[in-house]
Amino acid sequence: MNIIIPMAGMGKRMRPHTLTTPKPLLPVAGKPIVQRLVEDIAEVIQDKIDEIGFVIGDFGPEAEAGLLEIAASVGAKGSIHYQHEALGTAHAILCAGPLLNGKVIVAYADTLFKADFSLDDDKEGIIWVSKVENPRQFGVVKLREDGSIQGFHEKPKEFVSDLAIIGIYYFKDGENLHKELQYLLDQKITTGGEYGITDALQNMMKKGVSFHTDRVDEWLDCGNKEATLDTNRRVLELKADEMNLPEEADLDDVIIIDPCFIGKGAVIVKSIIGPYASIGEGSRISHTVIRNSIVQKHAVIENKLIENSMIGNYTQVSGRFDELSLGDYNQVSQLPTK
Repeated sequence: MNIIIPMAGMGKRMRPHTLTTPKPLLPVAGKPIVQRLVEDIAEVIQDKIDEIGFVIGDFGPEAEAGLLEIAASVGAKGSIHYQHEALGTAHAILCAGPLLNGKVIVAYADTLFKADFSLDDDKEGIIWVSKVENPRQFGVVKLREDGSIQGFHEKPKEFVSDLAIIGIYYFKDGENLHKELQYLLDQKITTGGEYGITDALQNMMKKGVSFHTDRVDEWLDCGNKEATLDTNRRVLELKADEMNLPEEADLDDVIIIDPCFIGKGAVIVKSIIGPYASIGEGSRISHTVIRNSIVQKHAVIENKLIENSMIGNYTQVSGRFDELSLGDYNQVSQLPTK
């Protein structure tokens, strides 16, 4: 089984955090989003994961090394593939063309999920879905009476189905998918100016491929700051047993209100942390209250009340109460009053 993870998007809705860190590498409950995604998939598939291909832009050598480590953490080989132009989902998958053989999972790296099922990899194709309240905001699938997919509908104005496609797909025949994706590019078949995976799925169904669905219990979005904080909160609840305080953390007169994540080497003095706070490794926090927030690595925070906030790497914040969304290397302080 191979896994392809397209993740070359610019993450504009998550700026300023994505100006220096690709969105899939932003932390949720102490781990990068893409690492949580890989671990979630590994829990529901039966086959050994042979290779994970990450389709990226210009992330830099440090980020690429981190992605290879994520693959190794689930016993798989990792590989890096580049998408230099944003030409759509079908094009992104083709950038990892060598992995399109045998059984393949394609998973987009801005979504997490909670599921309680085992993947039936004997089926020709499976599309993972979640039941939603407002289908008009999503691409949805319509099912036949036997449970197979009858058709795909993008943001339907009239009710067709409430089963939204979450962006994770299984294909039993990777070579067939490769052929259909390549056909779109060769014939310049686009939707909205981009080569889309749905067009390939439609062609495969016309040729007799049967697609089914697996439903996840929860679909956790990481598309913007508010959604990412909600996902951080939910993952902390779901993974509370994993959130043990590291021995390397230095805590002095600190109240921890679980669930929380505290990274290695964090130094926290006279503060209240939690609930629903994730503190990155090496951060230094004093005389501060932090709740429902994500603080990344090596941040310095003093004399603050931080709530509903995301704080970037190497950020320095002191002196007043705010709701914040700061990227890496920012400095915020309060000038003394005269």
